[in-house]
Amino acid sequence: MSISFTNSIAVQSRARALVPLCVGAGAYLFFLYIGDTLLQDSDSFWQIKIGQWILDHHALPYTDFYSFTRPGAPWISTSWLSQVLFAFSYAQWDWAGPVVFTALAIAASAAVFVYLLDAHLEIPRSVLFAMLAVVLSLHHILARPHILALPVMIAWVGMLMAAADRKGTPSWYWLPLMSLWANLHGGFVLGLALIGPMALEAIWTLDSGKQVRLLARWFLFGVAAMLAACVTPYGWHTLLGATNILNLGELLSVISEWMPANFASFSAFEGALLGLIAIGLFRGLTLSPPRILLILLFTWMGLTHVRSIEAFAFLVPLVLAKPLGEKSPLPQLDAQDTERGAESWPARYVTVTGALMIAAAAWTSTSIYMSHHRFTFTMGQTPVAAVDLLQQRKAQRIFNAYQFGGYLISRDIPVFVDGRAELYGEKFVMDFFKAVEVKKLDNLTRLLEENRIDATLMVADAPAAQVLDHIKGWKRLYADNIAVIHVRDGEREPATPAKP
Repeated sequence: MSISFTNSIAVQSRARALVPLCVGAGAYLFFLYIGDTLLQDSDSFWQIKIGQWILDHHALPYTDFYSFTRPGAPWISTSWLSQVLFAFSYAQWDWAGPVVFTALAIAASAAVFVYLLDAHLEIPRSVLFAMLAVVLSLHHILARPHILALPVMIAWVGMLMAAADRKGTPSWYWLPLMSLWANLHGGFVLGLALIGPMALEAIWTLDSGKQVRLLARWFLFGVAAMLAACVTPYGWHTLLGATNILNLGELLSVISEWMPANFASFSAFEGALLGLIAIGLFRGLTLSPPRILLILLFTWMGLTHVRSIEAFAFLVPLVLAKPLGEKSPLPQLDAQDTERGAESWPARYVTVTGALMIAAAAWTSTSIYMSHHRFTFTMGQTPVAAVDLLQQRKAQRIFNAYQFGGYLISRDIPVFVDGRAELYGEKFVMDFFKAVEVKKLDNLTRLLEENRIDATLMVADAPAAQVLDHIKGWKRLYADNIAVIHVRDGEREPATPAKP
C-alpha cells in the first residue's frame, strides 16, 4: 500500500513538472495566433531601428541622431539588448521575428510563473493564476523590450520571495539574472527596490540576534545586485538612464501607458482588485507587515500607471503563494518514499522527453503557421501614403503626431518628437501635447515658427489638424483616414516625374 501510494505521488510529481512547460506552450501558440495584435505600438519601429544601428556600427548610442529638435543631445538606450534581438529577428523574418520573440517571452513568463507557484499551490490554482495574469496584462503585451524582460522579472522576484520564505538569503549565483534584466529593460530598478521589503520579510519572525546577521547578508546581496545592474556597456549610467523616465512629472499623466488606472467602466484590473479583497476575506489570510507592504506597493503601482498592472498581475500571486498554500498544503513525500520513487531510472527521462515533444510541437506549429500567414503592423500607426508624399516633397522639418514618430524614424526621416519622452523632457513634450490639442492656439503657432516647420503630419482627428485648415499661411495638402498633411501656403508643388 505504501509503495503504491509512493508511486502515485511520484507519477503526480513527474506530471507536475511538465505543467509549466505545457502552460508556456499554450501561451506561445495563443500569442503566435494573435500575433498581429502585438504589432500596434509605433515604439516598436524605433526600437528595431536602434537595434539595427547597434548591429551595423558595433557600438551603442550616447546621443540622439533621430530627431531635428534634439540632435546631439545626451541619450542612452537602457534596452539595447532587447533592441538588438528584435532587430536581428526582424532582419531574418520580417515582422514574424519580433512576434515570435515576444510570444516566446510570454511563454517563458507563464512557465516560470507556474513553476514558482507550484511549490505552494496545487496545479489548477497555479494555472488559473497564470491565465488571470496574462489576461490582466493583455493591454500591454506588445513587441517591445518590457515583454522580453518580463520572464526575468518574474524569476528574480520569485527567487527573492523563495529566499524570504525559507528565512535565508538569495544565492549569489542569481546575480547574473539582474545583469541580464539591466541590459534588456530599464525596469530592473524595480528588482533592486524589492530587495529591501523582501529582506524585512525574511527577518520578520526571527530573534534579534539572527535578524541582524541575516539583514547584513541581505544588505551585501543588495549591494552586489546593484553592482550587477551596472554590468552593461553603459556601466553605472544605466541606473541614471533607467530612472530618468520617472522624473517626467505631469507628462506621465498624458502618455497613455503611464496614465493612472481608470475605473469609469468595469475593467479586468478592477475585477482583480475586488477578487484580491474577496480572497483575503474568504480565506482568512493573516499576512506579515512586509507582505502587506509588498501587496500595497504592487497595487499602488497598478493604480498609478496602467503599464504597471502586469507587475501587479504576476507578482502579487508570488507574494500570496505561501500563505495560500498553508491553508491547503500539498501532499509531501518523506525521505524514504522519495528515495524509493527515484529508483525507477526510466522515470528520470519522462520530463525531458515531454519537454522535447512540447518544443517540437511548438516549432512545427510555428513553421506551418508562418508559411501561410504574414504578420503586419497595425495601419493606424503607419501613415505610409502620407509619408511617401512628404518624401516626394523633400520635407525636412515635419511637425509629427506623437504616435507617428517611430514610423518616421523607420523611414529615416528626422522627427519632431517620438516615444523617447526622457530625451525631450517634460516641458517640451507637454508644450507639444498642448499644441496638438490646441489648448492654446499660441502654443501651436509658436512651435511651428520657432522650429521652422515646413510640414505637419497629424492624425486624422487631431484638433491641430482641424485648426490648421483656418490658420493663415497653411493649407491642407493631403488627408486619409490615418493622417493629415499641412504645408505652408504658397510652396511650389513637386514636379511630376517624367514618364520613361
